[in-house]
Amino acid sequence: MAQQETTSGQIFDRKVLAGIFEFVKPYIGRFYLLILLTVSLGVLAPLRPYLIQYTIDHYIAYKHVAGLIQMIGLMVGLALLQAAVQFSNSYLSDWLGQHIIHDIRMALFRHLLSLKTQYFDRTPIGRLVTRNISDVETLNSVFTEGLAAIVGDLLQLLFILGLMLYTDWRLTLVSLSTFPLLFLATYIFKEKIKKAFNAVRVAVANLNSFVQEHITGMSIVQIFSSEQREFERFKEINREHRRAHLKSVKYYSIYFPVAEVIGAIATGMLVWYGAKGVIQEHLTLGTLVAFIMYISMFFRPIRLIADRFNTLQMGIVSGDRILKILSSREQINNTGTYQPSTIKGDIVFENVWFAYQDEEYVLKNISFEAHRGQTVALVGATGAGKSSTINLISRFYDVNKGRILLDGVDIREYDLHFLRSRIGIVLQDVFLFSGSILENITLGNHQISFEQVRHAAALVGALPFIEQLPGGFNYNVMERGATLSVGQRQLISFVRTMVYNPDIVILDEATSSVDSETEQLVQQAIGKMMKGRTAIIIAHRLATIQNADRIIVLDKGEIKETGTHEELLSLGGYYARLHKMQYKEVAT
Repeated sequence: MAQQETTSGQIFDRKVLAGIFEFVKPYIGRFYLLILLTVSLGVLAPLRPYLIQYTIDHYIAYKHVAGLIQMIGLMVGLALLQAAVQFSNSYLSDWLGQHIIHDIRMALFRHLLSLKTQYFDRTPIGRLVTRNISDVETLNSVFTEGLAAIVGDLLQLLFILGLMLYTDWRLTLVSLSTFPLLFLATYIFKEKIKKAFNAVRVAVANLNSFVQEHITGMSIVQIFSSEQREFERFKEINREHRRAHLKSVKYYSIYFPVAEVIGAIATGMLVWYGAKGVIQEHLTLGTLVAFIMYISMFFRPIRLIADRFNTLQMGIVSGDRILKILSSREQINNTGTYQPSTIKGDIVFENVWFAYQDEEYVLKNISFEAHRGQTVALVGATGAGKSSTINLISRFYDVNKGRILLDGVDIREYDLHFLRSRIGIVLQDVFLFSGSILENITLGNHQISFEQVRHAAALVGALPFIEQLPGGFNYNVMERGATLSVGQRQLISFVRTMVYNPDIVILDEATSSVDSETEQLVQQAIGKMMKGRTAIIIAHRLATIQNADRIIVLDKGEIKETGTHEELLSLGGYYARLHKMQYKEVAT
């Protein structure tokens, strides 16, 4: 079951910001232009009240029509310039944000492709989906609504304050008399909404993990009649999601009316004090009108800044999560460069020890050889170490002690992609992607021709059933191959392996889930696949490996017996007992 997630974070985390801005470097020129546009907006916006003040006091008061027309023209020009700068600022910030998150998402997915299988064993898939989609989108707010917008708001506040003090310091003090109240309300709102937003992000991640996991495992839920129990669990997680959202809505619903009331009080005090000054003629009407506009412009960014800070913080939290994945060093180190022109396929395990965690070894001092043209079978109870053994050959995991040789060379010296391209693996649980049969066989490799696919399908005996399907190779198998039988999916996996013409074939219980009729087809396919290649087979049905050149019996990570079918039967040991037990099952 998916683990519940918790989160926290602090704004202006230098390490996170530095990591995020690594992705800004390719667009640094546009980023500087965005800063310039933001600064320009902060300066241009407060000029309009000043021009209105000047117009009222110098032209309207003296009925100077020509001057009034000039000032109107100047204000229209200023409005057009401000509109152009605003458009450029908005477009550039969104353009920059989209390009940067595009690059981050590409880097994140590329990094996920390079991680060890072990990483995915312990990390919920839903959480990784959240990181790659939701968190990356949230990170976009750092560029569209975050730093640049906050810088612009702060610059605008400073410029407005400067103009107000320059015009009339007494009126400025009256105008800002309620500012401490607004500052306190804004601070409380920021702290409350920060916690609410954190809770929302946690709820979204937990919801994604739960839904993804249970949709994937829906058959298990239904088999064990757990629908109602899982629905109750979903209700609770969904309830937490709703509760977190409503809490943030409540804080917004309280804060903005409070901020409006505080602003209205400030405006009322300004009008009362300013009107007295106008009446007593020690204050001009233009100054009063300008200050009314100033105070409206001054309080608006303050109300928005609290929201912007929290939006920015959620972007920082998402950025921290993303950077933690990008900074993980759980890749299989592809330091090898060896890429020979041909591979013979001789595999040698030399005193191999392997553990998934610390020193809890699942393989202990494993040594055996498999040569070209030979078939080596691995048998043993569940948990004996069979799958771990074959996973090491393709370097899905690396050995802790000992080494594995391919044609006399340590597999760690081979280029990882080259090594895996020469090994064909057919798993018991075949995974098919949503798409056509042809796409599932080639996996998007355009170097594989249709003729090669058709030849491989004919070779393993899959061509007749594929051609009978509607559309043939263009038949849509749906997600995980839901519209095909287990045997058909298995045959497609054989074709997928054979089109790459591997030198080593690994079969992980490839016939354990098919019926007897399909098993005959699969066994014929296996025989053709193994011909002239090094073959390693894991099988529970001993009847399928009786002709193997060597059978290795594993128990609790150790080799207990090795030999041919007849040799192991004559020993009367673990293999003989297993064979006798299966023979009785068949007989009954």
